[in-house]
Amino acid sequence: MRNSTTIIIIVLAILFFLCLLNMPYGFYQLVRFIALIGFGVLMYKAYAEKKSTEMIIYGALALLFQPFFKIALGREIWNIVDVIVGIGLIGSLFINRTKNES
Repeated sequence: MRNSTTIIIIVLAILFFLCLLNMPYGFYQLVRFIALIGFGVLMYKAYAEKKSTEMIIYGALALLFQPFFKIALGREIWNIVDVIVGIGLIGSLFINRTKNES
């Protein structure tokens, strides 16, 4: 996995975990914009590497977190989503590392 991909994944995961804290509303808006851009870049990189499953997952996450047409899930559900996505992103680093070592 390339360094830029790793950095994007780590930054997104950290931001999602920070969303568990009581932050100002503007922070959550910023996270949505950053997530849209980050997942868009990850989707493009997956497309370029012909990884269709990852491309679909990153595309769906970009749509979920996009800031223009908000999906109202409530604070508790968004916290669960943030944790699941954050753990999934960190887990993807280890999964891709073991695939590259094989």
